[in-house]
Formats: sequence, structure tokens, C-alpha cells
Amino acid sequence: MTVSKLFIAAAAMSFTATTFAAGSHSGGHGGDIGEPGHADDVSRTIQVEMHDNYYEPEAIEVARGETVRFVIENKGRLVHEFNIGTPDMHEAHRDEMKMMVEHGVIQGGKLNEDMMDMGNGHTMKHDDPNSVLLEPGQKKEIIWTFSTKTNMEFACNIPGHYQSGMYGDVNFDSAADTQARAD
Repeated sequence: MTVSKLFIAAAAMSFTATTFAAGSHSGGHGGDIGEPGHADDVSRTIQVEMHDNYYEPEAIEVARGETVRFVIENKGRLVHEFNIGTPDMHEAHRDEMKMMVEHGVIQGGKLNEDMMDMGNGHTMKHDDPNSVLLEPGQKKEIIWTFSTKTNMEFACNIPGHYQSGMYGDVNFDSAADTQARAD
């Protein structure tokens, strides 16, 4: 096995171990943070701007059971992520994001999507329903149902971004759930 093939194999195994440590991808990196929502259930839309290195708004308020459409736009000069999760989920996900930088998938303001396929069925594709990864100027949507009231935040887990303040709190409305809102 050549050195480069050995390196790719080791990276793939490391990525796979990181992915499993982060949890199931069915809900987006594991944990009980809710689930992908349906457009018919959206109660409101929240516009989120990503800047170098902060979000606007800095926090959001939701109700248990609420389905929100997030329209996320990267207004910064660097690639940024909007990822909904618990603090532990974000911590586990940072290893995956570090690997994406180390392998040249993320290069400052450029996202090299063609480099996400590592071969042999291993991928660094960033396609979880609770997360988007955007180059400067890009805009995407996430529809998310907050079915479980838990300690949650949204964050950019690209190395150094979270640490420089690129995260925000998801606060649960004191009204117990969307039924109370509807009445």
C-alpha cells in the first residue's frame, strides 16, 4: 500500500470513528434535539445571517413542538456552518470539521465539495438535516421541529469559529408548547 493510500485509509477510519462517536446521523449527529420538519407545519421563519465570527440574531426563542424555517445566509468572507445541536454534539462535531479543513475540503472562503468523497463509501459530505455549510454569499434553508426541550444551541464548528464566539442559544419559550400558543 502506498503512503498516500495508507493516509487516505487512516483518514477514512478516523472520520468514521468520529462520525460514530458523534452519534446517529438520522437526526443530525445524534442526540434528542428534535427532527427535520415539514413545510406544511412551519409556524414562522427566522432569518439568520452568518458573519465572520458571529450570528445575527445571537439567540433564538422557540416553543416545544414548534416547526421553524431557518433561512441562513453567509454574509462573511469565510465558509461557515449553521448547526443545531447540544453543546456535547457540537464538541464531537468539531473533530469532523477539523478533518475537513485538514484535508482541504474547507479552505478559508472556499468549500471544495469535490474533495468530500474519500472513496470506499466514506464521505465528508455535510448533509445532515440540522446543519448547512455555506460559502460566502450562499443561502440555504433548514426546516426543524423542536420536539424536545433540551439544552441546545446553534453553532459553527469550523476550527476556531465556535471558540471565537460563533454560537448562539436556542431558548425555549415559557409557554409549554405550541398548543398553548395556538389557543
